[in-house]
Parts: sequence; C-alpha cells; structure tokens
Amino acid sequence: MSVIEPLLLSTVRICTYAGPRLLTNASGFFFARGERLFLVTSRHVVLDAPSRHFPDRLEIELHTDRHNMARSCGFSVPLYRDGKSLWRQGRDTAGGVDVALIELERAALPSAVVYHAFTPEHLQAPSDLIEVGTALLVVGFPLGFHDHLHHMPVVRHAIVASSFGLRFQGQGYFLTDARTHRGTSGAPVVMRAPDDCSNLGDLPWILLGIHSARLDLGNRDLVQDEALGLNCTWYADILMTLSAN
Repeated sequence: MSVIEPLLLSTVRICTYAGPRLLTNASGFFFARGERLFLVTSRHVVLDAPSRHFPDRLEIELHTDRHNMARSCGFSVPLYRDGKSLWRQGRDTAGGVDVALIELERAALPSAVVYHAFTPEHLQAPSDLIEVGTALLVVGFPLGFHDHLHHMPVVRHAIVASSFGLRFQGQGYFLTDARTHRGTSGAPVVMRAPDDCSNLGDLPWILLGIHSARLDLGNRDLVQDEALGLNCTWYADILMTLSAN
C-alpha cells in the first residue's frame, strides 16, 4: 500500500444540492476542536443571494478504507433543520466573513471513515510574522477536478502576496497569488510547519486561511489586461470564534 499524505485526507470535495438537483462544486476541510468535528468551507458555498444560490444540503465524499483509497461513499450534510440554518458564520468590523462552519455528527459518519482534521494547534495568529513571499499550498478541487479513482484533491502552489496580519482593504483577509478556479472556494491555505512544531502529529502544516475567491479590478480592460491572478484568503483564526460553545 502506498503512503497517502495526511494533508490530502484533510480536504473533501463538496457538491451543493437543492433537493435532487446538483448546483455547484466546491472544496472544504475538516476542523476538530475537542471531541467536536466540523466541516469548513466558504460561506457563499452554502448561501449566496446575489447569484441566487440556495442549496439545502451538501454532499461530501469520504474515504472508507485506509488500505484502498478507491473506496469511498457520499455523505449528506443538511443545511437546515426546522427552517433554521445549521451552519455558523461570522462578522467582523468590516461586515460578513466568507467562511462557514458546519458541525458534523461523528456518530453518523461511516465507522471506517479515513480523514485528518486541522485543530486549534494548527492555527497561526495574524499577529505572528509571516513574510511576504512565503510559500503556501492551496488544497482543493478546481472546477471539481480531482483524482476520480482515489477521490483525492489536487494542490496549487502559492505565495503570501500581501502583508500577513494586515487586513487588506480593511477586510479580514490577505492575498495569495495561486492560480485558482471555481470549485476551489473553501480550500485550506497552508504553510509547512517549522521543524520545532512537534505537537501537530501527522499533519505538519500551519493553517493560515480559507480560500474564498479571485480578486479582480472592475475597470480592467478585458482585451488588453490579464487578470490579476490574486485571491482573497480569509484568516483561519475565525474558526476559533465559530467553533466556540
């Protein structure tokens, strides 16, 4: 059996549905706090009024055999119960944060489910120094593309493209320069952990943020000017607020 990198088992493909109708593809990842397990993605994946995107459930693909990555199953995650939304979302001084957190019922997961989850120990405070140009990875499912046999995400290389810790344009995100597509929304943006971080177990990565969307200029000449190639990445410390209580 080949060794599977734990980072690839932290991230899942998300399909959004309205009843039986498939709407969109996106990315998400696992975050654990104590005994509780959450699915993290972009808030616009679960609700986006401007584009009239109103799913009522998500479906994620889970591995069910650590000896055979080709074995998987779909797992349905409802977005509403008794007319009330089940996801958590946050706000800051600039308004809404494009991050959603949905608690998963561990008892409802397949008994042999194989995954890795980020924890509070994987988070980096925005006040910590992360240099511009620091190498990052974005793990996700661009346009839904992935290894269909083994159900694995793909990885894009990126760098920190704005001052980490400084709220870009006053918003709660920083910039990266990864090449991204639709379907990458909700992907974890990670940095390799320093060698002295011995408390991260099998997942030696620092979770810096959650990829949201590409950033572009409204007045860009579509003929003469290429897209900026920059992305908004929301600071991951919001997960501590959303997972509290």
